[in-house]
Amino acid sequence: MLTTIKLNSGDEMPLVGLGLWKIDRADAAGSVREALRNGYRHLDSACDYGNEVEVGEGIRQALAEGTCRRDELWVTSKLWNTYHAKEHVRPAVERSLRDLGLDSLDLYMIHFPIAMEYVPFERQYPPGWISDLAHPERGMKLAKVPRHEVWEAMEELVRSGLVRNIGICNYNTALLRDLLSYAKIRPAVLQVELHPYLTQEKLLRFCHEEGIAVTGFSPLGAPSYVPLGAASLEESVMEQQVVRDLAQRHGKTPAQVVLRWGVQRGTAIVPKTSKSERMVENRSIFDFALTDDEMRSISALNRNRRFNDPGVFCEAAFHTFCPIYE
Repeated sequence: MLTTIKLNSGDEMPLVGLGLWKIDRADAAGSVREALRNGYRHLDSACDYGNEVEVGEGIRQALAEGTCRRDELWVTSKLWNTYHAKEHVRPAVERSLRDLGLDSLDLYMIHFPIAMEYVPFERQYPPGWISDLAHPERGMKLAKVPRHEVWEAMEELVRSGLVRNIGICNYNTALLRDLLSYAKIRPAVLQVELHPYLTQEKLLRFCHEEGIAVTGFSPLGAPSYVPLGAASLEESVMEQQVVRDLAQRHGKTPAQVVLRWGVQRGTAIVPKTSKSERMVENRSIFDFALTDDEMRSISALNRNRRFNDPGVFCEAAFHTFCPIYE
């Protein structure tokens, strides 16, 4: 079975990566080192996760131990909202590269289609969502940066050799159409929330037709959001009877069935865990396949339930109504 997805650049990205969002700094180096020992070769990082220094230390340790070579690794990072102006894009990626201890990234992505006021590195890093921590009640400070400006700066990163591929996160089809109208270097990857409660069929079809690979974040849905108060335990797709029945039929866990559904749709996935046994479990999905009927039965669970929605959490947590989805 295929374990990589080919990008429009010709590069191949591993289908299963380790998501590094919400992995504590104290655990990040050890988690990365353990993941690479367990066969992971795809790390999904971001400035905003606040742990890139520790992620870089984990990579350094693994390379020093001979666990893998740098050319066997796929490392992704993301441009934060405060660095969208063209003069800030290169310094932002250079900071991520320094923190990660790397000379180049395999993939650099625009994290959100939200431009915010610049926050200098020396004042606050990572900058987060609120520009003035002394006055959080003032909320987010948005900036008027044309989308073509940030993409042109991203393209220059490819030309300079700092990154191999560029992409976007949390874009819808309208934003993708706009981007494709002026992009000289087409986006290689779109990363969006994908799980059986949010299947996004039209978006996936559009990306397939345009040759844009798709990575699904939060591929297990609710569990990532329960600690944040954005989901309840009752919303776990892994408790659905159809998923539990398929797990029993295939001799797999419910999580493995859901993750298998994700990669079998042709998307990469980046489940997050800091537990070694779960790392092994999450990658052990290439020794079985779901039938077409089984795939449809899981897709039928769709509720258009989005757990990661700036139009909800920005107002609740950062005093700013900031929708990007209708």
